[in-house]
Amino acid sequence: MSELLVDFITSLDGYASGEGWPGFWGLEGPEYLAWLGEQPEVTYLMGANTYRLMSGFAVGEVPEGQDEFRPEEEASVDELTRASKVVFSSSLEAPLTWANSTLVRDGAVEAVRAMKSSGSGLLSTIGSLSLCRSLLRAGLVDRFRVVMFPVITGATGAERIYDGYPDVALEMIEHRTFDGRIQLVEYKPRVLEHPPLGAPA
Repeated sequence: MSELLVDFITSLDGYASGEGWPGFWGLEGPEYLAWLGEQPEVTYLMGANTYRLMSGFAVGEVPEGQDEFRPEEEASVDELTRASKVVFSSSLEAPLTWANSTLVRDGAVEAVRAMKSSGSGLLSTIGSLSLCRSLLRAGLVDRFRVVMFPVITGATGAERIYDGYPDVALEMIEHRTFDGRIQLVEYKPRVLEHPPLGAPA
């Protein structure tokens, strides 16, 4: 059975990106980049908006406000191009042009449920805030990982990650600091029907 990881990189105040900021907020360091390079092979899951954005990067479209990609950003996009990707969309047309991408038009929740039960290895989301929210609500997420970068993007932040989420209890299973400034926290999530009525035992 496959395991599903929801994986975010965020500002401290919970934004997935910020207008005018480079990838990784320009704060990635050697420890963090080395850790990224050690990650196991995964199949990435994404929605149409993330696909359009990332496949654009793969053919050289540079984010607004940048003249060119930094080497770290190029390496990240190249890795994504090589990886297997499943894209959930009713608006995109097959065949998808980005290498190693498969289009699924069925409902994402049922499709991912089937992928988990019939497959092996690791499934991981990338971006795709509404997809992540749907998969979490459905109880399909095994691990919830956030890497927080030491910036607050209150004026320029875009894509607030947790808006619309249910209440979720999180059991910590991993934590780590990279380069003395980037914080990883990883949890086993449990969606709550209501807030707990008393203090933890």
